[in-house]
Amino acid sequence: MRLLLSLAFLVSLSFGLSHGQAFAQSKSNAVSPSVRQAINQSVEQWLGGRFKVTAIGTTPIAGIYEVQIGQDLFYIDEKASFAIVEGQMIELKSGKNLTALRLEEVNRIDFKTLPLELAMKTVNGDGGKGKRNIAVFEDPYCSYCRRFRTTLMDLDNVTIYTFFYPILRPESVTVSRNAWCAKDRQQAWDDWMLSGKEPAAAKEPCNYPQNKIVELGKRLNVQATPTSFVSSGKRLQGALGKEAVEASFKP
Repeated sequence: MRLLLSLAFLVSLSFGLSHGQAFAQSKSNAVSPSVRQAINQSVEQWLGGRFKVTAIGTTPIAGIYEVQIGQDLFYIDEKASFAIVEGQMIELKSGKNLTALRLEEVNRIDFKTLPLELAMKTVNGDGGKGKRNIAVFEDPYCSYCRRFRTTLMDLDNVTIYTFFYPILRPESVTVSRNAWCAKDRQQAWDDWMLSGKEPAAAKEPCNYPQNKIVELGKRLNVQATPTSFVSSGKRLQGALGKEAVEASFKP
């Protein structure tokens, strides 16, 4: 079987080398002048005239065309309204990434259903009067979480719910548990995340809800930290800057 596959590959490679140029030319010739003009105008307008279309060719899908710019390829419909670029659908007239917008909706949650009793509550200023809430999943050994924690502490008038989400290493459970059961939970967590001061060993009984938090994270498809959700249910991924977080609170 492997020999047959190898022979097939060599034959196809030989065919491709000898016929590739002619095939590319035939693909280009198959595009009507009107379609070619529409695609050129739409793409160059979308890119602000910074790049020129190198070539336009047909594809095995009717009404879908291949566009080459330099060494890059993407695909566009015959009306030159939409493009598929690296798996993302772009509306050319507006420049909107329709895939990203749709994923934002798919990943949105109902913030009101979060079991906030499993999180540490922090109120900055007036707390946002119920409109500026953010829930964040943090692992104590996540360097990006530490950076993001600094950003969160710098926000005015916001209520922060922090889920101690120990998924990176076994020690994450120990630190999370000790901070959760500390006399001053907020101080213990912030000392560790912002200054690297390890919380003292928890006194028994310690009811850190590790399993419930991990189950919640899995249900919400939280695969990396920090992952956050704002009042609208919008998901924020990674250690965003202050301006990006502030923008996420806007309708």
